[in-house]
Amino acid sequence: MGGVNIRYLSLYLGLFLWILFSQNIIAQKSKLVVAEELYKKGKSLYFAEEYEKSIVYFNKVETIGKQSNDDMLLCKATYMKGNAYLMNNQNQEALDAYYVSLEIAQKLKNFERELIASSGLVLVYKKTLQYDKALKVSQRMLQSINSTSLKNSMTHVSIITTGIEVYLDTEKYDSVMHYADQGIALSQSLNYKEGLVDLYIKKGVVFYYKKEFEKSLDYLLKAEEILQEGEIKNKFYPTVNSNYFIASCYFKQGHYDEAIERLLKNISASKGNDLLKIPVLQSHLLLANSYGKKEEYENALYWNNKYLELNAAFQKQKDKIINKIYQKEAQILKRGIANLQSEQRKNEQIKRYTYIASGLLFLIVVTGLVLYFKKQKSNKLVFNKLLQKINNFEAKEQEQLENKETYKEIVIDNDKVNKVLKGLSRLESQEFYLRSDCNLRSVAKKVKTNATYLSKIINKHRKKNFNEYINDLRIDYVLKRIKNDKKFRSFSIKSIATEVGYKSDYSFAKHFKAKTGLNPSYYIKKIEKQEKALENVI
Repeated sequence: MGGVNIRYLSLYLGLFLWILFSQNIIAQKSKLVVAEELYKKGKSLYFAEEYEKSIVYFNKVETIGKQSNDDMLLCKATYMKGNAYLMNNQNQEALDAYYVSLEIAQKLKNFERELIASSGLVLVYKKTLQYDKALKVSQRMLQSINSTSLKNSMTHVSIITTGIEVYLDTEKYDSVMHYADQGIALSQSLNYKEGLVDLYIKKGVVFYYKKEFEKSLDYLLKAEEILQEGEIKNKFYPTVNSNYFIASCYFKQGHYDEAIERLLKNISASKGNDLLKIPVLQSHLLLANSYGKKEEYENALYWNNKYLELNAAFQKQKDKIINKIYQKEAQILKRGIANLQSEQRKNEQIKRYTYIASGLLFLIVVTGLVLYFKKQKSNKLVFNKLLQKINNFEAKEQEQLENKETYKEIVIDNDKVNKVLKGLSRLESQEFYLRSDCNLRSVAKKVKTNATYLSKIINKHRKKNFNEYINDLRIDYVLKRIKNDKKFRSFSIKSIATEVGYKSDYSFAKHFKAKTGLNPSYYIKKIEKQEKALENVI
């Protein structure tokens, strides 16, 4: 009988322990379910930018994790808490939370969670301008990720993006391009639109700083196209960010109206705290500069004052450490505003002297017109004489051709001189003087003499030095060809200069005016006008 009682007692005790154990498991599971719900709520508040509230929830999750000895839960909660602290500009608290998450990940030997926690550390280092540390961690992450299960995942893209931000801030543009191309290819294969937008914008920013504005616009507009498809949930920041740099490209290209249109869109789309986001804040400053370039000083100063008001609010709410990219832009644009204010003061001084200047300008214009018409009259006389001279010269050439006479410039009494002069005549008929390599040495070689002897013969028998001789031949050729060749007249002055052997249009124009007293463009216009008048008569 005693044995039976002991057996029943053991059975009841076992049942009691089993119930107790089961209840403990149920309570444990219940806690984890609650923790999961709290974690989701914390993330929801985080993405709604309610950072302080989200931290409260992540703290609760962390407490349950410690009570349940659930290291993975702890690791995730501390990482998200670090993110919330970072976005709330509590940099030291963020750093502490990320270190806790990293230690737990290392204890779990979970390399994927190590990488994720490390990405948080990079963001803190970057924000606090500790670029050496940020670069070391980024390089280690980018080199290590290929050996983890995160390879070719959206997290892989995010880690690439985090590394790129450090390279961008430290102006290591080749590294940005290298990793951006990797990230774009991966995002395309995953159809990861958020990653594509971010990386297109980053490439656009690199080309912007390299002053390749067309390439920059190409990538920024690609990002904008994806944003307009409507599939991306949190698209406010990438939209205003891309818009700001598109406007900056237009500004640098001198398209101020296009820049203004973009910037006004950025500002009108922003309400409340959104006005204090860096791209929107900077949009006010760039808008002021754009109006300044258009000399619309009232608008420029209005938007500059708006920027100053918002920037004061920003400094109260945020850390004084701001994104390095925008910091650099702000310095440039503020210099522009300082110049603008200086320009406005000058403008006010100019207005005071406007009436006096207008009177002086009137006198100058009248004097200028008188001189202009006198010059035109003088040019017309020179042109008519020049044209008559060309006509006489052409008539003489034609007469010689018809009579088949051999032109002899001088009486030849020396065989050697005779050969050189015949050689010169032959080169003239071949139009050798039109070649760019026509010089004293090349001509001497052609007529089989030396440069010194040739120079003396030209001085004696052509009554000019070698350069004058060649320039006169060239200008005479141009005068006749412009008069008779309509197609040649359509050439640019530079093309005509090259055609007749000159290395620059300046040199050609100088010699043309020295010989004729006219500019080549004036002579061409007069010939064109004369020909059209003749065509109308016919």
